[in-house]
Amino acid sequence: MKYRNLLTFAALAAAVITAIVFTGCKGGSGTSGEGVNFNNDASYALGLNIGSGLRDGLAADGVSPNINELLKGMKDGLTGKTPRFDLMEARNIVESTFDAVMAEKGAKVLEEGNAFLAENAGKPGISITPSGLQYEVLVEGTGQRPSEENVVKVHYEGRLIDGSLFDNSYEYQEPVTFPLNGVIPGWTEGLQLMPVGSKYKFYIPSELGYGAYGAGASVPPNAVLIFTVELLEIVE
Repeated sequence: MKYRNLLTFAALAAAVITAIVFTGCKGGSGTSGEGVNFNNDASYALGLNIGSGLRDGLAADGVSPNINELLKGMKDGLTGKTPRFDLMEARNIVESTFDAVMAEKGAKVLEEGNAFLAENAGKPGISITPSGLQYEVLVEGTGQRPSEENVVKVHYEGRLIDGSLFDNSYEYQEPVTFPLNGVIPGWTEGLQLMPVGSKYKFYIPSELGYGAYGAGASVPPNAVLIFTVELLEIVE
């Protein structure tokens, strides 16, 4: 979860609280008519849900906030106390902090990825294209090779250099169909090397993958991607 999603989550959490309080003030079900009837357990449960969502998102980005200061900010926001800074400044502080964290994390991942590719390049069976894409032929098919304008059907799995699995069409027991010019550059280039019926393994530098932004919580910034791909069919 990236920081913008965390900010969205925080805003949604605030909206949920507002909606609950608003309903309570209207005298809705489970209220006294004077305000929402949130007992201690319900209040704790609401906080637990919000805290768990923030924890998971922050952990995915490797961020460890000062819990006491986090709670102070939430308390000031909930009670309407004059804050340390206004909401616009608060948002800027969060964004700049996350930018710095992501840059540091991305630099480490890039260094590790470059070292991996340098070592992998010397292994038997590895070919390298001018763009830096590395690939290994596992099964060579006999069919037609697709062009960038084609729509193809494939099975694949995607891993990071530590072996962790982040995507897998086999899990869904259903091949994936997509236009070849609508995916990451490493796929667009690599699949054009494959005759139908082939199975290749691609080692994709970050600049041919998801680059400095990564992809969600599972693919960090600047990550090298390892895809094993079966080209099943040129659909059109």
